[in-house]
Amino acid sequence: MTAAEVIVVGGGIIGLTTAVVLAERGERVRVWAREKAAECTSAVAGGLCWPYRIEPQALVEEWSLRSLDVYVPLADQPSTTGVRLVAGTMADARAADLGRWAKAVPGLREVEGRGLRATVPLIDMPTHLSYLEDRLAAAGGRVEPRTVTDLREATADAAVVVNCTGLGARSLADDPEVHPVRGQLVVVENPGVAEWFVATGAGAAAETTYLLPQPYGLVLGGTAEEGAWEREPDPATAAAIVARCARVRPEVADARVLAHRVGLRPARAVVRLERERVDGGGVLVHNYGHGGAGVTVAWGCAEAAAGMVGG
Repeated sequence: MTAAEVIVVGGGIIGLTTAVVLAERGERVRVWAREKAAECTSAVAGGLCWPYRIEPQALVEEWSLRSLDVYVPLADQPSTTGVRLVAGTMADARAADLGRWAKAVPGLREVEGRGLRATVPLIDMPTHLSYLEDRLAAAGGRVEPRTVTDLREATADAAVVVNCTGLGARSLADDPEVHPVRGQLVVVENPGVAEWFVATGAGAAAETTYLLPQPYGLVLGGTAEEGAWEREPDPATAAAIVARCARVRPEVADARVLAHRVGLRPARAVVRLERERVDGGGVLVHNYGHGGAGVTVAWGCAEAAAGMVGG
């Protein structure tokens, strides 16, 4: 066991951001990742920075605000960081439901009959994940390919382990509360859409509508299917997604399809962010259950987890 070292299990947006925070605070950090960052669930995410299907609200506000503080200056170098500030509309939303987040987003305003208008970070996730890996390496950390079947593999190798395994925590942390929320999307050639648009539907609707302009194409979505594990795109679902988005922007109906993607969001009733002692006196910090808002709260949760490592 190496007492001065931290192992972060999980190489998605939560794991890499946590590893960067720890490494830049002077910890010796290794990330154990089952798959390459470009192949993980985070790489499939649309990348809009907005609190979405995540609890508890009071802490989410705090984590989201801290993450917003980090992302805004990163938007000065979009080709490197993947972060841009983009205007758009969140349909059928109210500022009152967003608490302090609404007050912190510059220019956020309600538009009668349309919802909320705001300029927020929209993140090209493959580029951003690569940026985080480079930033981690610059701070002395490293990513190691490794499939973990038991967290004791990590706690036997380092005095401090941070569990950022997302959906994998269902088995690794023996937590049946973690479950997938399946998201399917379609990437098309952008016919000139410059702003994002999101309509999430009422309550826990399984169908959503969103258009997210990214450098690699226009992302059309989507679905939010609770408990669905299927990773293969469904052609009928894809056609329905394009049809819904075409009702918002008719020009996308004939756009050339570039890719079909599916991601399983690691959802939980509330985010698990807590510290526990393990056999042998080691420390295990859990940081998972962020659902579809991992990118929105990543930095706030990473700093909270890093504080538990030090605590």
